[in-house]
Amino acid sequence: MQNLYRTAALVTMFSALEHCLGFLYRIILSRVLGPVGLGIYQVSLTMFAVFLTATASGLPITLSRTIAKYRTRRSKYGEAAATSAAIAIAFAFGSCVLIVLFLFRAPFSSVFSDPRSADLFYIFLLGLPFTAVYAILRGSFWGNKRFLAYSLIELAEEIVMIAAGVFLLVVVSSSLPSEHRAAIAVIVSYFFSFAAASVCFFVRGGTLRNPRGEFLPLIKSSLPVTAMRTSSSLVNSLVSVLFPLRLRAAGASSAEAMGAYGIVCGMVMPVLMIPSTLIGSIALVLVPDLSEAYYRGDREALASLVEKALNATLLIAALLIPFFLVCGQDVGLLLYSNAKSGALIAASAFLLLPMSVTMISGSLLNSMNCERNTLLYFLFGAAAMLLCVWILPQYLSDGALLVGMACDYSVSAFCSLRLLRKKTGNLRSGRYFLRLVLAAVPVVAAGLIARNCFLLWFSDIPALALTLLVVGGGELLFFSCLKTLSVPALFRRFFGKNRKKIPARP
Repeated sequence: MQNLYRTAALVTMFSALEHCLGFLYRIILSRVLGPVGLGIYQVSLTMFAVFLTATASGLPITLSRTIAKYRTRRSKYGEAAATSAAIAIAFAFGSCVLIVLFLFRAPFSSVFSDPRSADLFYIFLLGLPFTAVYAILRGSFWGNKRFLAYSLIELAEEIVMIAAGVFLLVVVSSSLPSEHRAAIAVIVSYFFSFAAASVCFFVRGGTLRNPRGEFLPLIKSSLPVTAMRTSSSLVNSLVSVLFPLRLRAAGASSAEAMGAYGIVCGMVMPVLMIPSTLIGSIALVLVPDLSEAYYRGDREALASLVEKALNATLLIAALLIPFFLVCGQDVGLLLYSNAKSGALIAASAFLLLPMSVTMISGSLLNSMNCERNTLLYFLFGAAAMLLCVWILPQYLSDGALLVGMACDYSVSAFCSLRLLRKKTGNLRSGRYFLRLVLAAVPVVAAGLIARNCFLLWFSDIPALALTLLVVGGGELLFFSCLKTLSVPALFRRFFGKNRKKIPARP
């Protein structure tokens, strides 16, 4: 387990660095392209993401689980055949999409409100077959537990995109529009990651074999995941249209409706998605071991891994909820200079719990061949959210979307936990969750009292810094006292050395 914690920490470090670099590059783009250029760039990239999701979103996780299955059977040929089949499917489907969309470019371009977005979309589209194959190779690394290669290539892709973008946008003088140069930088990064992953795959002993017999199982297993993720993109698009319309029907002006949607999705949700980096790292590391335990029929190991993943996820949520409850208003003002966003961050702090549980439980269930179930649970949750978005704006205004998201994640989390309990036989995370709640309550109380006092004595930023210290110190105290968090134990897991005991002499 010590190697597991270290691997999770390593993956988290690379992922956090990648997200930080991406955030900095977004600042550069906003300054060079301007609001209009950035909007054109974002619309085209979002549309491309829909096709990329449909092309290769379900295959990588299906391949990683299939590789884990063959690992338990010690079948190298099966691993190579499954990888070959996945590569062939992704490349063929991506190439077909590319050809069809180019053949019907004129009618499809009418989907975009601005023709410049269509031009950018077709630049991105050139990389679709290659980035789809890269996603498959990434799934191969995942299934073989080559997390360092996985993380390094992901980080290198981000660095190449930033370097190419800065070079093309800032250094090179060209008559080509800035948005086109930014799109070319993305394509350069796609080809780089494809080439780097291909080299790494073959250098590390990867082989391709006759894929016959693997096509149908892979397609059948990956379709529910692909459908769920593609549906998620489409549901988000539907909400982006429906929510402002319902606000306007409730009496808001067009500007107020779009502003409310922008605050929730552009300001509040990015802050609430902070745990996704940590939870994604936990899932990335655990999924291969879970798949192996599932195909071995080892329910004890399966229950142990699921419980550890759930407990870690609950701990992450429980540590962040007090910060958002106490300091959410100040965070909104500090990041966005927007009081409304801060109020909504604080009000939606509890959304972290069902959101985090849904993230981890979906990954766990997909690793246990339950893609159809996760698709069904997603549809249940999406229906609840759309119902809230349709009915509640006249009563809750912009809070209706957050309530809809809470219903969405709560329905998905409840259904997923029930199935996980059935699959593992028993989950013992209930008592741990109760201890987390008992530890968080006094932390929140102490933080709110401290914040009110500090705001009377200091200006905003010093008061926020001191409040963060109080909340952090309170969490160390109360979470340690209730045995939900042990800093020395975490330190030993991540940095301690494995020491073998020397048997005593007879």
